[in-house]
Amino acid sequence: MPVFVVQLHDARRLHYDVRLEVDGVLKSWAVPRGPSLDPAVKRLAVPTDDHAMDYANYEGVHAGARYGSGAVIVWDAGDYTNQTRDKARKLVEPADAIERGHFRFALQGVKLTGSWAFTRTGRDGDWLLVKVRDEAAEPGLDLTTAEPRSILSGLTIEEMAESGHSGDQSQP
Repeated sequence: MPVFVVQLHDARRLHYDVRLEVDGVLKSWAVPRGPSLDPAVKRLAVPTDDHAMDYANYEGVHAGARYGSGAVIVWDAGDYTNQTRDKARKLVEPADAIERGHFRFALQGVKLTGSWAFTRTGRDGDWLLVKVRDEAAEPGLDLTTAEPRSILSGLTIEEMAESGHSGDQSQP
């Protein structure tokens, strides 16, 4: 089963990097306000560079003033299932779904569960991340505030920044 990871990254601006395994790499979107459990809330999602699979477990502090500098924690992770179907109800491969501009998937993570969708807006190549109405939807709960800690280290983003832990600097 393919994996997903959500990394909280305190770079130029604090944001959540939502990464889904597609064709051997982590397809990535920066979500400034993080995932919402409320299906009525649409979150801006900006595509970013693909990352190598071994980056899924990266936590640490990227030092310096270069692009991507700052603290990173693994806020959530797990497996996902592709749910994207075409008009004939045939399953669409994730890479094709992304190319077409709509990718629906179900997460089985520590914090995030249930169905979600990325949809391209058509403006400037940006996307929206939306929680699908299902039993895992929880309008009114801000999980990013309620559950701020890493699922790996137990640290908050502030504690990681203070630690100065460099992680594996070979990663972007």
